Parts: sequence; C-alpha cells; structure tokens
Amino acid sequence: MEVKTFKKNLAGKEIIVETGKMANQANGSVTVQYGDTVVLATAVMSDNIREGINYFPLMVDYEERLYAAGKIKGSRFIKREGRPTDEAILSGRMVDRTIRPLFNGRIRNDIQVVLTILSVDQENDPDICSLIGASLALAISDIPWDGPIGAVRVAKIDGELIVNPTYEQRDKSSFDVIIAGKDDQINMIEGGGNEVAEDEVLEKIKFSQKCVKEIINFQKEIIAEIGKEKKEAKLIEADKETEDAMRKFLAEKLSRVVFAENKNEKQKESNQLREDLHKFIEEKFGDDKTLKYIADLVTDEEIDALVHKAILEENKRPDKRSVEEIRKISAQVGLLPRTHGSGLFNRGETQALTVATLGSPGDEQTLDSMEEDGTKRFMHHYTFPSFSVGETGPMRGPGRREIGHGALAEKALQPLVPQDKEKFPYTIRLVSEILSSNGSSSMASVCGSSLALMDAGVFIPRPVAGIAMGLISDDNGNHKILTDIQGYEDHHGDMDFKVAGTEKGITAMQMDVKVAGITLEIVAEVLSKAKEARMKIIETMNEAISESRADLSKYAPRITTMKINPEKIKDVIGPGGKMINEIIAETGVAIDIEDDGLVMITSKDAGEAKRAEDWIKDLTREIVAGEIFQGKVVRIMNFGAFVELLPGQDGLVHISELAPNRVEKVEDVVNLGDVIAVKVKEVDDQGRISLTHKGV
Repeated sequence: MEVKTFKKNLAGKEIIVETGKMANQANGSVTVQYGDTVVLATAVMSDNIREGINYFPLMVDYEERLYAAGKIKGSRFIKREGRPTDEAILSGRMVDRTIRPLFNGRIRNDIQVVLTILSVDQENDPDICSLIGASLALAISDIPWDGPIGAVRVAKIDGELIVNPTYEQRDKSSFDVIIAGKDDQINMIEGGGNEVAEDEVLEKIKFSQKCVKEIINFQKEIIAEIGKEKKEAKLIEADKETEDAMRKFLAEKLSRVVFAENKNEKQKESNQLREDLHKFIEEKFGDDKTLKYIADLVTDEEIDALVHKAILEENKRPDKRSVEEIRKISAQVGLLPRTHGSGLFNRGETQALTVATLGSPGDEQTLDSMEEDGTKRFMHHYTFPSFSVGETGPMRGPGRREIGHGALAEKALQPLVPQDKEKFPYTIRLVSEILSSNGSSSMASVCGSSLALMDAGVFIPRPVAGIAMGLISDDNGNHKILTDIQGYEDHHGDMDFKVAGTEKGITAMQMDVKVAGITLEIVAEVLSKAKEARMKIIETMNEAISESRADLSKYAPRITTMKINPEKIKDVIGPGGKMINEIIAETGVAIDIEDDGLVMITSKDAGEAKRAEDWIKDLTREIVAGEIFQGKVVRIMNFGAFVELLPGQDGLVHISELAPNRVEKVEDVVNLGDVIAVKVKEVDDQGRISLTHKGV
C-alpha cells in the first residue's frame, strides 16, 4: 500500500497524518503526530453480525505504552503493561462518547477502534491526537460512519485563548476544556477548572469552533484522496410490515410505562410490556429470537418518540415534573460515628453516601504512568453496586463507568480542596457509595462529597454541587432543556450534560449526546439553567452544613508541620535511617520529610507528636555562640571532653576551659557520663563547636 503523508498547521504546530505504513490489514489505520507525540489509530469491523445481542457492539481501546515515554515499569516482578490506567480509561471513554452518536444504532457487527500511543513528548497530550486519529481511521475506512469530527483543547492564559496548550500551559490556565464536534455542532465537551464563569466557558467553546472546522476540512481532503467506499452494514431490522405490526401493538400500551409513578413501577410495566410483545410475536410470526431483539429495539424507539412528543408538545415529563423542576432533595452529615466525615445526599430516587478519610502524607498515591510521575494526595472513588438499581451482580473491581464518574467528581472538587501542603498536609480520600440510582448519580456524588469534606473539618471555602441537564429535540429545530434528568430521560433523551461548581463558577463539566450534536446557543441555555439549579441545590446543602467544621474529626490523625534547614535533613534521617527509625520506634509517630525541609509528623497522640517534634528540633537546631546547655560528657580525650548538647550535636570543652585554674588531667574535673553546664564559645565555619565550663 502506498504511503501517504498529509500536514496541517494548527496553533503554530503541524499535525502530521500518515497512512499506508502501519497496520494495513485494519479497515482503516492512520498515525497522527503533533509535536513528538504519535498515536496509531485503527478501526476494524467484523464481517458478520454478532448474534444474540440487543445493543450496538462498539469498543474503544486506548492503549498506553511505557516505551512511548522511554520508561520501563517500576515493578521488580512485572515489566509488561498491566490493566489500563485510570487516565487511559478516561481517554478511551472520551473518544467513545465522541464517535458513538455518529453510528447507526442498529448495527450489530463488532466495531473496534484501538488507539496505541507510540510516542509522547511530555508536552502534547495524546488524547487530542487520539480523537482525530479515531475519526480519520473510521472516515477513510469502509466502515459505515457519519463523520468526520474535529477536536481541540482550549485554555486561557493571561487573557489569551490558547489552542492545544502544552501540559505546562494547562497548569497556568484557570479552565481546561476539550471540545469535539461535527461541522457547526458540538457533540462532546470535557472540562474542568477553578470556579470559572459561564460566559468564559462559552467564550472558549465558541473560540474552538473555527479550529474544529479546520480539522474537519483537513480530514475531508484526506478522505477525498484515499477514503474507501463505505460498506452497507446489515442492520438488525425486520420487514416494514412486521415492524409496523409491533408498533401498532405498542401504540396504546406505552403510556402506562412512560408515565408510571416511579422507577420500580416503570421497570415492572416495561418488563410486562416486553413480555406481552414477545408473546404477540410468537403467536403471529413464530418463536424467532432475532425478532424478539428487534421488538426490544422497536419498543425503545417508540418510547423515545413518545417521550419526545410529550415533552415538546405538552411539557409533560415521564415523572410529571416541569422542564426546570428539580426532584426532591435532602442532605445530611455526620451519619457514621467513627469515620472522619460523612455526607448523605438524596435527589429523587438517587442516593449517594460519601465518606471522607484523612491520612498522613505517606498515604499519598504514587503515580508512575506513561504521562505522569509524582504523587497524588486527593482522591475520589465512586462505586455503583448492582443493588443500587435493584439488580444482582458480582462485586468486582470498578468498571470504566465507575472510574469515569469518580474522576469527574474528583475534578469538580479539586479546586476547592486545600492545596498548601504546609498548612494542610493531609492525604484525603473520598469514597462515594451509590446506594440507589435513578439518574445523575455522579452529580449526587459531588454533592455528597462536598458535605463529607465539610463534616470532616476539611476547609473548603464554598460547597460544590452538580446537576445533570438533558435535551429533547426534533428535526425541525424545536427543543426543550430538561433540568435534573432521571435515568429514563437520559436513556430516551438526546443529551446528558453534567455541570458541577460553586456559587462562583464551574469546576467541571461533561457532555455527550445521542444526536449528531448541539449548537452553541443550546450550550449557553444549558449552562444558564444549570447555574440556577446549582444555586437551589446549594441552598439545601447549606441547611445541612453551611461551612466546614472548625475542628477535624477526633478520630482523624493529627499532623504537626515544621520547617527545617534542608541541609539538616540528613541529621534527622541519620546513617542508614537509624535516627528517624529510632524516633518512630520511640514515639509511634509517622514522619514524612520533603526535599524543601518540610517535616510532617502524624500521630493520634498529641503528647507523642510533641515529643517527636522536640526531638527533631533538637537534631536540627542551629547552635549559636553564647548559649548555655546542660550537657552529658560522652567522650574524654587527653586534650578535653566532648559534651553532647543536643541529640547528634557534640561540642569540645578544651582542657584549658574546664576550670579557672590549670588542670593536669581531664578526669580531675569531669568523668564519662557526667552532666555539666557549658557555654558555647564559638561555632566555626565547619560547624565545630567550642565550649567552656569555666564560670558557668
């Protein structure tokens, strides 16, 4: 296959796309390079449909490779890459959310997009290359797909909007947002920042659209030159007469499902209706399993249509709320007696319990991935057990959805959590347990986590709340924005737009759609209504707890911080760690020391913490001339006696300084183990201490 190279200048850097060199057995494959970051994107579709499934089988795999960053895994025993990192899962989910709406949902051929990170330059994030690569791999292939899409990251530094900022530039930006879309429509948003106003977020999204169009046009040029003719995928469908019979059977029965009182009633009615429809199919068309899958699909489509019609024409939501009405909210703190902090947040049938745990600096998470090195001291984890939706299921590790929701809530809370390690050195872990779910559980976990932090005594200046917004639209441009969508509206609606923040501004947002995309005007309307809802939720949360408790939980460890001369760190640690281990063994504390001389002592016993602090102060104290000590004689030489002034710090009393009269022999005045008063005469440039005992 002929190798082709295409180039496009974007934000002062070239995007380089190459085809024909790698992975040529895939239906579509490209490499995308931006700076020295390179991603291989491949797209493959199976020849045959997968039998026995009632969903569209799309897989997106984001494969990090440590060699891309010139690294070998740190484990002594396992050197291969293991399970995907959270960052890889989040990037893969983002690509999935962007490309999925542009497939026909009736496709049952397996389609897999694999994004392999071949090189990272520690400046340009591979996620943008991956979004563009996934789009191109699909668009030039013979896989039926309604792309391409464009994607950019936007930041604002010193008043200037920056396209695809480097990692360093992103650290200086108040808000970091990725926008993807097709033509003039936006179909994916992922962002977070430091309480940014809605107008500024809109400014960035509007600014991105020009660049998104440029990237789409660049791809269209490539597609025109090397794109394959699209296959005609075999869709899961019956003949028109059969499907019409199904729709007629459902017509008068759907209302009792859609407008049932609560989720359990809806589920019961839905199950009964599907069972009745399956019996009808058996009687009319025979026991055909495929027809039953088609019947389920038709049922979903008819419910979609009824939900859209009821909301657009009658302002009637499935649970009979108005379009801007929030479900009943309640909040509570301090539920659990021995945890460091807890918050329970209820919104309708969704219930999130978050528990806060405070740990020592040594409890930080170590990061060692393709993109990241270092530590992390604020963590939010999200769990979604099967019982939360009234089902059974194995209790295993977190799935992609749980990792995604946990990361979104963490992003929402991060700007409010204390950042100064010297003032607040604790490691913080939040765990949100979703005990009951009917939509927007990730935003409920934001609210519950804010409550738990305040209950634990972690100072956050303002509460953080989140809301999920929905959309119902038609082909004629009519639309309604839904505030606080429940699960039913998420499933049968056109958008899930999560917005979290404080009364001052947005801290996190995430949008995905089931339609081709939405306009900037709709985004503006959503953000405005989300702010109104957020303020109402915060009012309710303030009734439970309006500010962080003055003191930490009595069950939380206490951390004492102190600063020492970095050159004295070696004195605290001692040879082979002897000194620091002795302090820990004697006092039972945990000690963490930073390179800049910040010492953090963690203990549940205030007395032992003070003892360890004093010990370290003595080890690192700068002795100056004129000070008087009561010291122990630790060594005797012919020319004088060495006296221990502080742990690890000795000084010499010369024989001539032992007494006002002449001393023939040191032992005539002092003996080993004696405690004597001494005065510091001098500390020389090498740190040697000269003492005197005369007249002290």
